[in-house]
Amino acid sequence: MSKLFSQTLRDRPSEAEIASHELLLRAGFIRQLAAGIFTYMPFAKRSLTKIENIMREEMNAIGGQEISMPVVHPADIWKKTNRWYQIGSEMGRFKDKAGRDMVLAMTHEEVVADLVAKQIHSYRQLPMLIYHIQTKWRDDPRPRAGLIRVREFTMKDSYSLDADMEGLDRQYRAHYQAYFNIFHRCGVPVLAVKSDVGMMGGSLAHEFMYLTPVGEDTLLICADCGYAANRHIARFQKPKPDQEELLPVEKIETPEMTTIEELADFLGVPKSRTAKAVFMIATIPEGTEEHDKFVFAIVRGDMNLNEIKLANTVKAKELRPATDEEIRAVGAVPGYASPIAVKDTLVVVDDLIPDSPNLVAGANEEGYHLKNVNIGRDFEADVIADITLAEDGFACPQCGAKIHTSRGIEVGNIFKLGTRYSKDTDSTFLDQDGETQYVIMGSYGIGSGRLLASAAEEYNDENGLILPITI
Repeated sequence: MSKLFSQTLRDRPSEAEIASHELLLRAGFIRQLAAGIFTYMPFAKRSLTKIENIMREEMNAIGGQEISMPVVHPADIWKKTNRWYQIGSEMGRFKDKAGRDMVLAMTHEEVVADLVAKQIHSYRQLPMLIYHIQTKWRDDPRPRAGLIRVREFTMKDSYSLDADMEGLDRQYRAHYQAYFNIFHRCGVPVLAVKSDVGMMGGSLAHEFMYLTPVGEDTLLICADCGYAANRHIARFQKPKPDQEELLPVEKIETPEMTTIEELADFLGVPKSRTAKAVFMIATIPEGTEEHDKFVFAIVRGDMNLNEIKLANTVKAKELRPATDEEIRAVGAVPGYASPIAVKDTLVVVDDLIPDSPNLVAGANEEGYHLKNVNIGRDFEADVIADITLAEDGFACPQCGAKIHTSRGIEVGNIFKLGTRYSKDTDSTFLDQDGETQYVIMGSYGIGSGRLLASAAEEYNDENGLILPITI
């Protein structure tokens, strides 16, 4: 042991935030170089090698071929898919000596699509599955909790290539099972939940979550039927209010009533009879450009806005709350805003609002609200969609039982990308009839460092780490 290039620590490191962070530091597994950047010491490297070999075995078992793709990419391939413009400051960008824009890889869909355009020409070459284990970079503004949230990380990411959606379905299911195999062999219990596709795009995604109170993600889970989803996209059965005759609009004085709670108490009505107005500024990409759009979102007063659902609805790259000055600029009054007669605004209404008659809403006049406001009669929506946040105790969308919240760490994800990248890069093949078709893609990732940290979180006692023998 005297020759080991690592040292254990007697005392708890002050920077350790959670158990796995403390244990990996004290056991001499990792050392921090900078925020979110770590050196893996000999013991950690041994464990990571074992984890990566398990991933290789499971990928090979479903037909995967290992390759190695570069960490540095020319920005041109990212510009083709518009992600150069859609992704914000977390993307690592720099210029080479010739002044060309370059990217530090955060994922490899663009590289794969470029390879496919050059390598795949006929349906006879499909299906195909390639994977690699590679270092990546994401300039996370809030790295924390040791290996749980880092800026430099290693991932196993695989990419399925198919001639049709049925082939993608088969490879998606194969990865779904292979991932459970990987996590089981590493000793980390996981739950698969539906998730937001985010910057990856595509039609469907699942995350594999290690459930722990220190997890950063909030999940909604139904113990009765097994429904599970990330809170970003979780649905629920919305209570349908009793229908009633539409009453005339009535202006009422509501002095200093600027919150839903104060308003409902003052009027003696449940919060469900009020309309909550939320003003957001959405940054919306259009090709190589982007512009800001003022969004007026309306949900029922007893519920909260889900900003991820809203961003997906309006196809926004980013959302931020509007300032009071910006609210006034569109003809609304902060704290007393009304959807009636607002200007230059995208009005997005939750799909429960049309079924909720005679709501209390702002009057666009300080100190006043309107009773009996109804969509369709008093104001119109530009978009009606599910934009409400699912909460603990709400009704399961599948069986109606209560859903409950849990915390989790995402250790893997799978995405059905479809033609999201092949269309932008003209990655095509000739089918059996000689017709040109776009290659159907899937993307699947596991972070090896985060998986090691999850195992450390799960397996320890008062004496330190007791990692499973497999890793």
